[in-house]
Amino acid sequence: MPDYLVVLESAWMIRDADSVDDAISIAISEAGKRLNPTAKFVEVEAGILSCPYCEEELPCTLIVARTALVGVKMEMKVYKADSEEHARRIALSTIGKALRDIPLEIIEVEEL
Repeated sequence: MPDYLVVLESAWMIRDADSVDDAISIAISEAGKRLNPTAKFVEVEAGILSCPYCEEELPCTLIVARTALVGVKMEMKVYKADSEEHARRIALSTIGKALRDIPLEIIEVEEL
């Protein structure tokens, strides 16, 4: 039974954000608090977008009227899953229980 690395992204809304860096820090901190202790093995980091014109990497954050929408990337290793689909379901279930009401989407599954 193989092991998998499942990468998910979520959208995190932050109110009263002063800057992009501030919004990213708050989003990662809040996600970490909600994942701890039940899913503390999930790695959380800021999402990155590539500019379609210059291919420069940009933070996945938008601020309008001091309200930010931050793209957060989460990685979870799933051990001894029956299949890729099984690893997807395990990751969604584990992270989804800790982050209720937060939209999640699987962006990558890689066999280790």
